[in-house]
Amino acid sequence: MKLALSVAAAGLALCAGALAIGPSAAEHARVADALKDPRRPADQLAADARRKPAAVIAFLGLKPGDKVADFMPGEAYFTRLFSDVVGPNGRVYAVLSAEMERHCLPAEFAGTHVVQHDASYRNVRVSSLPVMKFAAPAPLDAVFTAQNYHDLHDKMNEGADVVAVNRAVFAALKPGGVYVVLDHAAEPGSGVRDTERLHRIDPAAIRREAEAAGFVFAGESDALRNAADDHAKLVFDPRIRGRTDQVMLKFRKPA
Repeated sequence: MKLALSVAAAGLALCAGALAIGPSAAEHARVADALKDPRRPADQLAADARRKPAAVIAFLGLKPGDKVADFMPGEAYFTRLFSDVVGPNGRVYAVLSAEMERHCLPAEFAGTHVVQHDASYRNVRVSSLPVMKFAAPAPLDAVFTAQNYHDLHDKMNEGADVVAVNRAVFAALKPGGVYVVLDHAAEPGSGVRDTERLHRIDPAAIRREAEAAGFVFAGESDALRNAADDHAKLVFDPRIRGRTDQVMLKFRKPA
């Protein structure tokens, strides 16, 4: 019995050690190369210091050969980076919200359409779908959305059922696949009160909605947190723009 317990304890220790291991040197190198890609626009290069893409990609756990969806990709900041990280054997599906395309300025999606028509991004596929019909051509290893999850609650998405959107994301993932939501944080306890007014969302609301769709909470990164943000300002306010407190949550589809 003692031997069995010792073996079990050793196994747990090995598992704990495996979980603690961060990105490998090769993974760091892939991200570094992606950041230096000469195809990246100058304004996106300039944004790297505040958007911390290396930390975001490490948290997502993206690797060569993966199939990932960049949901509501906007200017394709992460779409471009993901393309380099997953490599020629991987796929990036940039999935635009058809509702947002109807209600927002075309400039907000121009970057995604530039990538769509750039033949050098051979592993990227761009589509425009109603948010409640989110889908991809193949089972996904990961789904990622940055700074737009809160918009699912807003008028521009025409009354979307956010839990149903998350269920569509769940269905598109492989068992064990991950869903990472990065967004501007609202005041704790505010729920979805400030999604339209301030373009912020309470992290607890994101977690409730994802778990209601079947996801299991898998962790949080504080890489983009900013304790100096009082959560009371519109994210476009010059006093806080680009420096908002941002939450990054990871959910997993049970295997």
